[in-house]
Amino acid sequence: MARRPASLALRLTVFIGSVITVLLLAFGWLIERSIDRHFVQQDVDELNAVIESVSQLLSEPERAAGDEALQRHLASAVSGHHNVQIRLTDSDENLLYATPHSNLKRLAGLTSSADTIDIDSVKTWKDQGQTYRGAAVQLMLAEPMAQAPVTLVVATDIDFHVHYLDSFRLYLKLITLAACLIAILATWFAVYQGHAPLRRISAEIRRIKSDHLSIRLAPATVPVELTELAISFNDMLDRIEESFARLSNFCADIAHELRTPITNLRTQTEVALSQARDLEQYQEILYSSLEEYERMAKMVSDMLFLAQADNQQLQGERVKVNLLTEVQMLFEYFEAWADERGVALVCTGSALWVEGDRLMLRRALSNLLSNAIRYTAVGQAVTVSLLAHSSDGVMIRVENPGLTIDPAHLPKLFDRFYRADPSRQRKGDGAGLGLAIVKSIIAAHGGHIAANSAGEQMIFEIQLPRVPAE
Repeated sequence: MARRPASLALRLTVFIGSVITVLLLAFGWLIERSIDRHFVQQDVDELNAVIESVSQLLSEPERAAGDEALQRHLASAVSGHHNVQIRLTDSDENLLYATPHSNLKRLAGLTSSADTIDIDSVKTWKDQGQTYRGAAVQLMLAEPMAQAPVTLVVATDIDFHVHYLDSFRLYLKLITLAACLIAILATWFAVYQGHAPLRRISAEIRRIKSDHLSIRLAPATVPVELTELAISFNDMLDRIEESFARLSNFCADIAHELRTPITNLRTQTEVALSQARDLEQYQEILYSSLEEYERMAKMVSDMLFLAQADNQQLQGERVKVNLLTEVQMLFEYFEAWADERGVALVCTGSALWVEGDRLMLRRALSNLLSNAIRYTAVGQAVTVSLLAHSSDGVMIRVENPGLTIDPAHLPKLFDRFYRADPSRQRKGDGAGLGLAIVKSIIAAHGGHIAANSAGEQMIFEIQLPRVPAE
């Protein structure tokens, strides 16, 4: 069983919520990074101020002369900077001065040196529960004491900064989490509201039933993204309504067409049973009933054929068919009937070949010829023309003088049970399915049929794909 896809609302909420969450986390990281660098820069500035004071002190001979004087002046230089500790050693690592109560051992481990202090050169470490930030620089003593550079290690206690940053990170995480939750809820609500037109369209679609097929969606009242959907849905409803109307009419026509033979059979049976009759009379009644049975059987057979055509189930033998030969064979078949009605049969054109089912094509041409002969007046002719329509197509034209048909009726001639002249519904005219069958057969062979009426001339034109002659 296929797994059901996640809803659009869930997918949009997860996607947008994830993007917002990543953006908030990145923004929080940038803020935290910026504040941390700000504190580092503050510490660097303070350490540089101490280094500058010490360097200036060591550059003055009168202040740098003597150990006691040097220590006194160094203590004075550091006194204005809270939490700053220094350690001054000579080139032999002999201690010249160290801030009282400083962690001398840990500061002595900071052996890297640099000309200046910046954000990249300072180091941070922890010792005995305290956090320090500092660096080591090399300075020169004033003459006559300058023999080798001295190393100044300067550091500051940054526990206050660390505690502040830890607290800030905690608040930032809580705020980011709350912002993410709010953003996800807001996204879900926005998506839910954004789907309101879909829910409204669904409600309108649920109103559509077989007796309300005239309902249509208004494309102008839906968002532009759903306009094409509304138009396509309306087009589908048009086709469904047309098919439903055609089906309703088809059912009504079937009932109407079957009612006549059934009524005839019932009437004949009642008459036959009303009194005793001789053998010849009973035989005449049975022959009449047989004609009605044959008429109903043909109607049922034609309807089954059209049902197969509607479901693309017409699967015939695909062979090369010579249209000229088929027309000549049909002329021989209809010759006796045409002579009886005083109608001539004329065929023009040369041999043309198509590919298809020979029996179905013969049936289509037979239906057209029988209609043409039936409605042609005495002394007139039915003409069948075979034309090369194009390099890859052929045209079969069946033409006969007949009734003048209103152009409005021409597109409907191929509808089932349709008659341009309802008054001509007499026994022998058929059930009105012949032209519908012709259209289905031609369509199954990839062709097209059209009807035209010029004056009193009725013309049927069939176009089929052409194949090379054998």
